[in-house]
Amino acid sequence: MSICISGHTGFVGVNLKKYLNEKGYEITLINLRNSNTITFPSKAKAIVHLAGKAHDLKKVNQPEEYDEVNFGLTKRIFDAFLVSDAEVFITLSSVKAIGDTIEGVLTEDTPANPQTPYGQSKLLAEQYILSKSIPPGKHVYILRPCMIHGPGNKGNLNLLYALVSKKIPWPLAAFNNKRSFLSIDNLCFVIQELIDRRDIPSGIYQVADDTPLSTNVLVKLIAQVLNFSPRLWAIPKKIIVGISKVGDILGLPLNTERLQKLTESYIVNNEKIKSALKKELPLSSVEGLIKTIRSFENRHH
Repeated sequence: MSICISGHTGFVGVNLKKYLNEKGYEITLINLRNSNTITFPSKAKAIVHLAGKAHDLKKVNQPEEYDEVNFGLTKRIFDAFLVSDAEVFITLSSVKAIGDTIEGVLTEDTPANPQTPYGQSKLLAEQYILSKSIPPGKHVYILRPCMIHGPGNKGNLNLLYALVSKKIPWPLAAFNNKRSFLSIDNLCFVIQELIDRRDIPSGIYQVADDTPLSTNVLVKLIAQVLNFSPRLWAIPKKIIVGISKVGDILGLPLNTERLQKLTESYIVNNEKIKSALKKELPLSSVEGLIKTIRSFENRHH
């Protein structure tokens, strides 16, 4: 089966291409650099759109850059899909299309209220796709992953690994948060199922590993893989909050925004996709994280 992938040089694209190649799929890479009109090979059965402008942690990107890529490019590729012979369209949105912070547990029915240009551009793309009628015989899937991790990952997990591996005590153990993670293996598995099957209804699906974990558990897992006892310091919350406020003024590594990121809960419900698949995900939350942590260990050696 022939599959077209955009964004094949990104973290998800590199892993998905490898995953599908190993399972015998024929992959065509969509080059978007110099193309005003987007077309797909007539034999392509599925379009997987991964290209996008990532969440900007340093706040240097302009809002219009997000709209141009995350909304504008998605619109062009989706329009090309609608008139193509391809049967399946899968695009990666984000849980951030709903909100950067959430109360309780995030489901597909949680009202959207994105606060950042990144989340807003992802929501615009979702709304455009949902506004179109899907021709008979075609399926359209909008996936909202939470924090994706795996070998080659360069996100916050890497920073936490660097800290814990130096045996520096984790000073925020008094905060007991719960976060959902998504192993790249589980995401690739879900995408393959959607490519292969025709019994899964079109729509929006959140993708997350089954069990949310606290940052404290994550610190313990890293120490366990590296074979030493974790050092968790439960410094009173009031003191930590005070330090973070000083950090705002003095430009210290720990400021109020970073403290919130490190200690907030973000729980994503994955029941809808699991019910549709009628299958369990290949890796548990802990198995996926241990695999990622081991890859950091190999890279840092």
